[in-house]
Formats: sequence, C-alpha cells, structure tokens
Amino acid sequence: MSQDSASVPSPTAAVLIIGNEILSGRTQDVNLAYLAKELSALGIPLREARVVPDIEAEIVAAVNAVRARYSYVFTTGGIGPTHDDITSGCVAKAFGVELVLDPEAVALLRRHYTGDQLNEARLRMATVPKGSRLIENPVSTAPGFQIGNVYVLAGVPAIMRAMFDGLKGGLKGGRPVSSRTVSTYLGEGVIAQALGALQQRFPKVDIGSYPFFRRGKFGTSLVARSTDETELDQIAEGLRALIRDLGGEPHEGEIA
Repeated sequence: MSQDSASVPSPTAAVLIIGNEILSGRTQDVNLAYLAKELSALGIPLREARVVPDIEAEIVAAVNAVRARYSYVFTTGGIGPTHDDITSGCVAKAFGVELVLDPEAVALLRRHYTGDQLNEARLRMATVPKGSRLIENPVSTAPGFQIGNVYVLAGVPAIMRAMFDGLKGGLKGGRPVSSRTVSTYLGEGVIAQALGALQQRFPKVDIGSYPFFRRGKFGTSLVARSTDETELDQIAEGLRALIRDLGGEPHEGEIA
C-alpha cells in the first residue's frame, strides 16, 4: 500500500435502527448483524449503532449526530405507509430540506399498485427529502433513498438486505477486516492477564474474549480482528502459545 493511500482515513459507518417496536421488544432486530458483517467485508467498520424511538426530535438529533461523525450512515425502519413511519420527514428536517413527492417513486408505485390500490397512505412511500437519490427495492417496489452520506432503508429484513445488496457496489471501502479465532476450555479469569499483555503488544488490533459453555464445560473464544494479515497471524500464534503456557489446549476457530 502506498504512503498516500495509507494516509487516507479509513471509512467508517453507523446504523440507526428506528422504531418503537424494537424498543418495546415486540420485534427483534436482525438487520444490525447483517449490516455489520457486510460493511466489515467492504472494509467499512461499523463504529456505532443506536436504536431510536418514533419521536421526530430524537430521530433528527441522532441523524445529525452520526452523519457528522461517520463516513456512512444507514437507517432501517420507518419508511412505510402508516402514521408512525416518520423517518423520511425526519431525515429531511435533519438536512434542512423539503419533503417532496418524487415523480420516479410515484411511477414505480403506479406500476406496482393497480387502480385504487395506490391510495394516499401508499403514496407517502414516494415522499423523500428534496435532492435525494432513490434506492431500488426489488422486493416490494417502494424505494429507499440516499441524501448526503445517509442511506435510508426499509426495516423489513428481506427488503433491507435487497436494498443494501443493490447499493453496496457504490460504497468506497478500505481494506477488508479479517479475523482469527482461537478457542480453549480455559476460563476468562485464567486468560485475562496474559491476554492483556498480548493486547499491549498489538495496540492497533482488536482482540476480544468471548466466554461459552459447551459439552458441560466453560471455555473462551479469543478473536483478533484487523486489516493486517501478518499481524493477525502473529497474534494467532501468540494466542496459541499463551493457552499452552496456561495448561490449556488451543483449538482453531469456534468449538462446536
């Protein structure tokens, strides 16, 4: 990698999960894990995620906070046809622009809904902040949109994934994040001191410790994440060595 490319800051991302149904526990979010994995593979580490209620002031504040801090912001939820789907209007307010009826979005909906099926409620799904670019929805037609560095996606997982799959080719990523996992039937308390010393040797690498209980025994999975494959190999060897030094047996990857 050249000196010039090395000096360019790596892109980062945040996710805003919007909806009272998530906060109430009625709906379990699965979009965050998908986006985190996809963004990591693109070299765009996810640095923050927030769950925001269907309250205009809180959505506006959250959008403005994260769009100023991260390269990309992805919102999920709140762009349907009902009264509590307020994400589009909130994003427009965050950017200080009007919410407008997009002719292209209207045409898409007219092709999908026949006759009086395209009622006033469904037409709300064609309103976007002025200056937005539509994001294709190959599942149910009603589009998402992009304005600035904010990408507004549906909350329904299948639709959100289809939208993201269509737009991810246009994202500018950095070096993909790789990982190495070494597991053992030693507890975190046994490993902690040696693991802390290894982390100090490699301060730029994220080394995590994840306890588990399998086959009637407690154990720990140690995971290192970095864009530097050489350092990851060195850390993996260091993890295996510290496990052996503590009287354990290292296992590559997760223990099934």
